[in-house]
Amino acid sequence: MRNDNKKFDTALIRDLAVLLDETNLSEIELEQGDTRIRVARQMSINAPVSMAAPMGAPVAAPAAAPAAAAAPAAEPAKSGTTVTSPMVGTAYLSPEPGAAAFIQVGDKVTEGQTIVIVEAMKTMNHIPSTKSGIVKEILVDDAQPVEFGEPLIIVE
Repeated sequence: MRNDNKKFDTALIRDLAVLLDETNLSEIELEQGDTRIRVARQMSINAPVSMAAPMGAPVAAPAAAPAAAAAPAAEPAKSGTTVTSPMVGTAYLSPEPGAAAFIQVGDKVTEGQTIVIVEAMKTMNHIPSTKSGIVKEILVDDAQPVEFGEPLIIVE
């Protein structure tokens, strides 16, 4: 961390840490002018790691992960094609609140058919099925936060 005689708003950093816990995100980054603040959860040993090139701006220390969070048990491999989230956001199973879901378990889908929406930065991104087949499993709930690469749907 550089010492440019700048004072950081510690209340803002605390608020970002609370927001991180409330939304179950792995990190939050805020940039204003030449100042950048990044608050991130401490990664577990088995968690995937992504690296970013340093910008030379101050970075906040990682927020402590909640003590109640435990590593999930390994699940058996699922057959079929898994459609994953191409971005961090919120998954929606229907086109609008109160509307019928795009798909149900057992539905036949075609390649390119919208099966879920992921909202990221107030933009609704239609996520298509990557193959034609039968919906075997829906792995997310409506309005659930999702991470990049998180499995959403299994099509067989």
